[in-house]
Amino acid sequence: MLRIKICGITRVEDALAAAEAGADAIGLVFYPPSPRHVEIVAAQAILAALPPFVTRVGLFVNPQPDWVRAITEQCPLDLLQFHGDETDDFCAGFGRPYIKAVRLSGPTDLRPWRERYPRAQGLLLDKENDRVYGGSGESFSWWPLPTDLGVALILAGGLRVDNVAQAVWQTRPYAVDVSSGVEVSPGEKDRGKIRNFIHSARAALQET
Repeated sequence: MLRIKICGITRVEDALAAAEAGADAIGLVFYPPSPRHVEIVAAQAILAALPPFVTRVGLFVNPQPDWVRAITEQCPLDLLQFHGDETDDFCAGFGRPYIKAVRLSGPTDLRPWRERYPRAQGLLLDKENDRVYGGSGESFSWWPLPTDLGVALILAGGLRVDNVAQAVWQTRPYAVDVSSGVEVSPGEKDRGKIRNFIHSARAALQET
């Protein structure tokens, strides 16, 4: 079954809307330059409101180790997501499973990335952008993803209600990750877009 993550959550009501629509995971951004950055107190409220069996993901970009430790000590995260230039040793050093973002522009041999991050539970494929580390709303050229890497491949980058079905049909990923594609403004999600995105993504997989 296709897994779906709604990222860049900043409000309790958006987290609940994602869970009610059937999202498997929600993402909280702990990167102050991001317009979707969430403070610790707000993150705690969001996480406390979530029902069971929704994976809680914390996103970081080239963080200081003490910052990651502070977050994981105060917020009950299930999974860490790193979007910068972190090493495998760094990502695996916080007592949580992790996924690593790979920034690219089109068809890419992912085996070197798998070798570079052997302890990653997933590789998140996002659009390469010189200005931002993810959340740009830009997509890249999709291609059939390999099935023999031994790691979950998560499709991100410019996904929306009107293109997620095509993306899933072309790539057949383990999961899709959306942020700006279900927003009315940065950090403010739209309940209808979330619901329609999840429906379109899962329907596409059933049709392939």
